[in-house]
Amino acid sequence: MKSADTLKPYIGALVVTVIAWFAFTLPDHPDAVALNAFARLPLEWALMMLLLLAVPRSLRRPIGLLCGLVLLLILFLKTADIGTQAAFQRPFNPYLDIKMLADGWNLISGTVGTLAAFAAVAAALLGLSAILMLFLWAARRLTEIGRPARSWLVLSLVAITLLGGIAIVLDAPRVEARMPSYLNKRLTLVIRSVQDMHVFETALSRGEGPRNGAGLFGRVKDKDFVLIFVESYGRSALEDPRYASITRPRLASVQAEIERAGLVSASAWVTAPTVGGLSWLAHGTLLSGLWVDSQARYDRLMISQQPSLNRLFAEAGWKSIAAMPAITMEWPEAAYYGYRQILAAADLDYQGKPFNWVTMPDQYTLSAFERLGRAPARAAGERVMAEVALISSHAPWTPVARLIDWDAVGDGSIFNAQAESGDPPRVVWADPERVRAQYIQTIDYSLETLGSYMARFGEDTVFVILGDHQPAAIITGPNASRAVPIHVVSADRDLVARFEREGFLPGMRPETQTREWPMNEMRPVLIDLFSQP
Repeated sequence: MKSADTLKPYIGALVVTVIAWFAFTLPDHPDAVALNAFARLPLEWALMMLLLLAVPRSLRRPIGLLCGLVLLLILFLKTADIGTQAAFQRPFNPYLDIKMLADGWNLISGTVGTLAAFAAVAAALLGLSAILMLFLWAARRLTEIGRPARSWLVLSLVAITLLGGIAIVLDAPRVEARMPSYLNKRLTLVIRSVQDMHVFETALSRGEGPRNGAGLFGRVKDKDFVLIFVESYGRSALEDPRYASITRPRLASVQAEIERAGLVSASAWVTAPTVGGLSWLAHGTLLSGLWVDSQARYDRLMISQQPSLNRLFAEAGWKSIAAMPAITMEWPEAAYYGYRQILAAADLDYQGKPFNWVTMPDQYTLSAFERLGRAPARAAGERVMAEVALISSHAPWTPVARLIDWDAVGDGSIFNAQAESGDPPRVVWADPERVRAQYIQTIDYSLETLGSYMARFGEDTVFVILGDHQPAAIITGPNASRAVPIHVVSADRDLVARFEREGFLPGMRPETQTREWPMNEMRPVLIDLFSQP
């Protein structure tokens, strides 16, 4: 028993070392996570050990708690960084991202299931709590080391700190003191985010573009305008060799199909404000004409007087419709856009089974939009301006839907067999190559569906189709472009030619050198080209 008590201080020293070493050397990017990443000497570890050993007895408990909380904060920030880098290719921003916890939960639970998501979150919280409790126990035991051993350990740590400092000055590899810089950058990021909101407030007060739709869009006064966002349809789908062999022939097939129906097209690129998710930021950016690259900006936009493109069309005489199959809860933001009719998931009346997180296949969304939105409007002699979100190409990309005869779509129950086909997400996501293969199959399905839809329902209609953002890095690889394709399709050849004169390339396939606009700058292009005589 005595022997065990004698060992406890040394066990404590070992545990403190392991936890602190892991926290200080853990990379903050998923691509950097590897065993050799931990083969470094973090001087913060030596300084923390010195602090725990040198403080007076009366301060040991609060100092131990403080050190434990600091380590917990660092672990939280780094794991959050790994998550946001993997999903959105950017570091975690506490000021902006805390607001998106509910959206993150919806995505994760929809991908892996509520029970699995709850288990993962609970395991993470319990794990962090266990680490903190273990550290506090170990720190308390560390301070019980006897005087001779304590003196030797303190001297050793002082020597390590001094030699490590010299090594850093000499730029020696594998010796570092990154934490002050890491935490300072995070604080700077938060400060800049607060400042950015002031900049955005100024942009909102100044306004962007026309304040009212009266007199606009005369060039398309006899046409419907259907704006379609395609989930995760990014530049990589067209240019990455892993996907181009599928997507480029598909676009050529779509072009041939719509041309047989008397439609012409032109294509270009736009730069999305987000990547990997947060589609609503792209919607807000294009429709407001302002750069909306954070949830804070989006929330502020939703209570502003900046008129959306939807509202301008409504004020000019169009019936503004939203077809949003991903909206399954209350949607107060809809008030900003000024829709006259909202077809959320429940309103689309889909009677089939969901495709995991995806509530319904794209073909059903478009069929229901025609039946519930456009057909009644046309019967009443109204023109339609519609915003449609297609989500079949949303993660987890399983199962993959298939195009059927439009007359067979009905209430959607015909898709049940498709919804029950294929492997579940946990099987697909066990293999990154399988994930990529499934992703491009869903993009191929969405494009095939769009080609068939436009050829069938494209009379007296202008279509603008674009991706909302690039998919996550697991699909694109690191440092991919943030551009997405944009296509304009219509039977009005003169109107499409206007886009070509602005820099669009004829046809459905933009090339590498085709012009690229920031997404917010596409709004004035649409207003001008749709309004000029």
